[in-house]
Amino acid sequence: MFLQKTARVIEALIFASPAPVPRRALLPYLENEDQITEVLASIAARYDEQSGIELSDIEGHYAFRTRADVAAFLTLERPIQRPLSRAALEVLAIIAYHQPITRSEIEEIRGVAFGTNTLEILMELDWVKPGGRKDVPGKPIQYLTTDGFLSHFNLKKLSDLPTVDELGAAGLIDSTSIDNAIFVSSKFFKEKQDET
Repeated sequence: MFLQKTARVIEALIFASPAPVPRRALLPYLENEDQITEVLASIAARYDEQSGIELSDIEGHYAFRTRADVAAFLTLERPIQRPLSRAALEVLAIIAYHQPITRSEIEEIRGVAFGTNTLEILMELDWVKPGGRKDVPGKPIQYLTTDGFLSHFNLKKLSDLPTVDELGAAGLIDSTSIDNAIFVSSKFFKEKQDET
């Protein structure tokens, strides 16, 4: 009976939250940490294949998402206060595939310097965050993507990012002239190793 009531409370908490709820935020509602898996499984079971929504696990953060097979029938309009520039999109892509990465490394990959406000815009959108300092002279700040980035682009983990072959098949890049090594990140490789 306790777990049923707790599952309802946690379900409501996740539903009402404007952002994915971290696992640790659910712990105060439980008698012990071992119950969390059972509670989340019971919530997920309520949203079976017949439902239009599902409980998603985004790197240990939980949110309700539209099922992929019905998402195409929905449109969501969000006011964007300032459209992202081409430079900001390039910087975001470089950070996503090469993180953790410093500003100078981003500029080296792009072949051109970029404005200070480019990173500020990405951090304001909660897609990028500082991720410590690189252990080299000058100790430059490294940048990483956030859970907000994963949530916005509907990714469960970084390894869900499209590969060179997938981008080429979609006609977005010429994959014959691109070295696969540029589409890597230490976080991406760590996820791949964890999966194996």
